[in-house]
Amino acid sequence: MIVLGIDPGLNTTGYGVLDFVNTQPRLVEAGVVRSKASGPLAERVKELHDGVAEIIAALKPEVMAIEELYAHYDRPTTAILMGHARGVIILAAANAAIPMVSYRATQIKKTITGNGHAAKWQMQEAVRRELNLPTLPEPPDVADALAIAMCHCYLTRHEMRAAE
Repeated sequence: MIVLGIDPGLNTTGYGVLDFVNTQPRLVEAGVVRSKASGPLAERVKELHDGVAEIIAALKPEVMAIEELYAHYDRPTTAILMGHARGVIILAAANAAIPMVSYRATQIKKTITGNGHAAKWQMQEAVRRELNLPTLPEPPDVADALAIAMCHCYLTRHEMRAAE
């Protein structure tokens, strides 16, 4: 199963593509899609959409896993801007007819590290170890995207075993 994990952001969207062979993750590609921080919102979300659509077209994932939107009461504007970014990323998956699933940040962290409130560095280290990488995935958005892809596979594998 080829899974595209997405850590959505308006400025920087992390992505990670993993191929799960016999339930073992293998890194296919990972990186970031960036938008121009000073550009108009319409141009920025188009850059994100086009970048993610290009990744989907090139790597042909079977499913996209994305972090759920969450809001901080003291930063409602950030949540609204994140919603724009997440929306166009989901649109790219819908246009490519690939299924999309979303996970809460705490669920991802708990699945990967055992701690639903793990720090960024803990997520990076857990991803590095799980994928047997020589260095920490950078920036942290990439580690988060890879963790989202791993979370999907691990939770799906668990559900499939439970159904047997």
